[in-house]
Amino acid sequence: MKTVLSTLNAKYIHTSLSIRYLKAYAEHDYDIELAEYTIKDPPMNIVTDLHTKKPEILGFSCYIWNIEETIKVIKMLKKINPSLLIVLGGPEVTYDTREWMEKIPEVDFIIIGEGEQSFKQLLDEIHGDRNFAEVSGIAYRENDSVQIKPQRNKVDLKELPSPFHFKEDLPHLSKRVTYIETSRGCPFSCQFCLSSIEVGVRYFDREKVKEDIRFLMDNGAKTIKFVDRTFNISRSYAMEMFQFLIDEHKPGVVFQFEITADIMRPEVIQFLNDHAPKGLFRFEIGVQSTNDLTNELVMRKQNFTKLTRTVTMVKEGQKIDQHLDLIAGLPEEDYHSFKKTFNDVFELRPEELQLGFLKMLRGTGLRLRAEDHGYVYMDHSPYEILKNNVLSFEDMIKIKQVEDVLEKFWNDHRMDETIEYLVSRVFSTPFDFFQDFGTFWDQKGWTRIGHQLEDLYKHLYDFLEVEKNEDLRIVSGFMKYDYLRNQKYKPRKPWWDDMLSKQERSKIYRSILDNPLILGNKFASKQLTEKDLFKHTIVESLPFNINHYLKTGQMIEEDSFILVHYDPIQLKTTVYSAFSSEIDSKVS
Repeated sequence: MKTVLSTLNAKYIHTSLSIRYLKAYAEHDYDIELAEYTIKDPPMNIVTDLHTKKPEILGFSCYIWNIEETIKVIKMLKKINPSLLIVLGGPEVTYDTREWMEKIPEVDFIIIGEGEQSFKQLLDEIHGDRNFAEVSGIAYRENDSVQIKPQRNKVDLKELPSPFHFKEDLPHLSKRVTYIETSRGCPFSCQFCLSSIEVGVRYFDREKVKEDIRFLMDNGAKTIKFVDRTFNISRSYAMEMFQFLIDEHKPGVVFQFEITADIMRPEVIQFLNDHAPKGLFRFEIGVQSTNDLTNELVMRKQNFTKLTRTVTMVKEGQKIDQHLDLIAGLPEEDYHSFKKTFNDVFELRPEELQLGFLKMLRGTGLRLRAEDHGYVYMDHSPYEILKNNVLSFEDMIKIKQVEDVLEKFWNDHRMDETIEYLVSRVFSTPFDFFQDFGTFWDQKGWTRIGHQLEDLYKHLYDFLEVEKNEDLRIVSGFMKYDYLRNQKYKPRKPWWDDMLSKQERSKIYRSILDNPLILGNKFASKQLTEKDLFKHTIVESLPFNINHYLKTGQMIEEDSFILVHYDPIQLKTTVYSAFSSEIDSKVS
């Protein structure tokens, strides 16, 4: 019977590790085809493509992000071919399994939990005596009733075959994220997380993992993400892997890890700061909350002082980008407490700060005890909370306004110096800036439309013109600086209106050509011609001394100029600055 394993990924660049493990484990006895789609693909397109493959057994890997779309696909396929055997697996259907079997009568089997052995055993019975009671870790139908057989034993991870050697995957490795795991399970008991349910941590064979990583790099993989829940739970293991990746890495490859920052020893960080190539590693750190009571209620042990030490040391090393996570809606964290959490974490200035909202995942302790904290949440995936006993729906709306502008104006690094000045000099706290701007953004209806880069600058300017007009002159100078320095090519139409006239620009260019040292030795050494200046540079005025501010953090309000050179060969952007008086004296 032809078997197809499928899933709907969140994005095209993602790949499903789960269906590849199932295929690898069963491929000695069964020929299994993989078929991946995204949640943005029209269900009819997915159904059409799957139907052309003519499967007799069709499995889907199910998560909170794809279950609703997967159900649509299943129902259509079963109408087209009632004899098609549908098998579901994955974390979304592992819990409340009976409910899923009753909710989706089109489903014939559900794999519960870890699936490699159970799926292989299920295939054996489908092709054999069909005595499904002999298969552990499945739900199935018998005489119009649902039968559930719990898992007996966990698979020996050291015996699992590699999921990375399928020929059809090799041409796509360089274009997609490759997921890899070196362990399963988590040592912690965070009550909002599915990983807390599995007791203990089990490891894969280290040498096999290293062989897989070498194979992936040799075949062009560029982004390799470790899905271990806590990569650094064993310091000796983490150090061994870090050393291996530093020694064996190829140019352009990035490794991403989820780490627990407060247990990371300073000597480990120092080792990475000393030996890791810049950009090779990226850390994802779940902070979630800095409220001690909240962390206690979700059984989350966290030492924020040690976490701060780790994040700070990594940042000072300038080798590793860090992505920090927050969760709004955890028990007893009201709006004001979350504001403090946000400001505590933003103070660390992570390269990315992800603001998420609590999801009441099936099987988690928080969902089971939802009434204790008055949780009201979506009935359907992703089961996001709507409110609780200390956080109203109106509070949730306000925090979502923060999320929207945080992503666009901090995480995307379009105007770092501008935002830094605003959150440290203009607004009372970082949260106050993102909240006030986010509310303004939402009221203008900008949340529901797309934006060009220039639009983002104009929208920020419009907000500041209303809210902080007295600071607008200085802030607009930072905005010009950020806009010009972050372009790869000379912009055709900058976002601001008060641009220098052609006559003013010509005078400045003439003075620079007469004496290139005005902009320093580095600029003079370029020996740019008049044609180069007019074609590949732009000059603008700022109301303060940008050089002095960047070096000292002190503001000197005096007219100055910046010249930005866009190198057309190296695609490199360089900013040069000079005082207005230096330019004026040369012109006169």
